[in-house]
Amino acid sequence: MKVEGRLFLGIGVFLWIVSIIYGDLTREFAGTTALVLCGGLCMLIALYLFSTGRRMGVRPEDDPNGEIDEGAGEYGFFSPHSWWPLPVALSAAITFFGLVFGLWISLLGAVLLLASTFGLVFEYYRGYHTTPVVSSTDHISSH
Repeated sequence: MKVEGRLFLGIGVFLWIVSIIYGDLTREFAGTTALVLCGGLCMLIALYLFSTGRRMGVRPEDDPNGEIDEGAGEYGFFSPHSWWPLPVALSAAITFFGLVFGLWISLLGAVLLLASTFGLVFEYYRGYHTTPVVSSTDHISSH
């Protein structure tokens, strides 16, 4: 993760330098604040990538003499199909529309957002996609 961390570190430093120059030339507060915050977010991502890279060790991508086939294998679990991101996005939109049109709409959206986020997170813990749990007493009752 060293390459990715350095990339975000460079972008963050660049944005902070640009924000100083932009703020000095334009004396405009909103754009300067946005540039400073974007630089800070890049620094947060760089910090995460550096700390994750330290825990993971050397990857094939980090080795200058690495081959493509060294990176083969499983990268983790990715949901093949899920409808839950749609309700999460719609309830987030309702929540933020409520900030403009009325607090009660925002509260309704927050409840929907909590419920849909719960459904997204626990999608593979119930229903068709669950993994059966085998207890130590199951083999006794099957004989």
